[in-house]
Amino acid sequence: MNAEEIVSKLLYRDALMLVIDKPAGLPVHPGPKGGETLTHHLDALRFGLPRRPEAAHRLDKDTSGCLILGRHPKAIARLNELFKKNEVDKVYWAVVEGGPPEDEGEIDLALAPKSPDRGWWMKADPKGLPSLTKWRVLGRWEGMTLLELRPVTGRTHQLRVHCQASGWPILGDPIYGSAPRFGGPGLHLHARSVSVPLYPKKPPIAVEAPVPAHMQAAIVTLYREGH
Repeated sequence: MNAEEIVSKLLYRDALMLVIDKPAGLPVHPGPKGGETLTHHLDALRFGLPRRPEAAHRLDKDTSGCLILGRHPKAIARLNELFKKNEVDKVYWAVVEGGPPEDEGEIDLALAPKSPDRGWWMKADPKGLPSLTKWRVLGRWEGMTLLELRPVTGRTHQLRVHCQASGWPILGDPIYGSAPRFGGPGLHLHARSVSVPLYPKKPPIAVEAPVPAHMQAAIVTLYREGH
């Protein structure tokens, strides 16, 4: 990815905040294995400011969609405060294998690391941290369901583990679902929109990311079948 490509992913910009449409497959932060990350491209998003922006939260490498960046230290501190207080409204879309019989509900399952060696690999554990996800069905078709997921808490891999523990793993998930490690359909999890109450006397800033190509086929099938 070059500078022009990362700028083309910009969804929103003001003096404090940027929102970009992070591509699936691009890690936000450098990992132990190295390789290309979003961090390598942030200088292209300075837009005249002396410092590059910083991500205010995380998205998994294979999750696409809305990622919020703070443009300078005061902005980052403000965004961190909003996330800490759970005041940023995040909406995800997921295509899951199977699906719930109900049309809406919530998943209240505490989460903890599965192994001390892999702190990012999570499991449902009553002794873990409280974790809550609200969901509703957007559509169904044979063997699959399109869900809207709203994480109330922000645990690592929360949506993926909550869906798996509920009996309907996210399509394309090689860790918590049935997808192969390589050559699968891609994780069908997309950060569809964010709503950020950044300015106290103004309405929240609402930003939406387009559905990525690898999820469009499943969603087109859904609407073509009229469910």
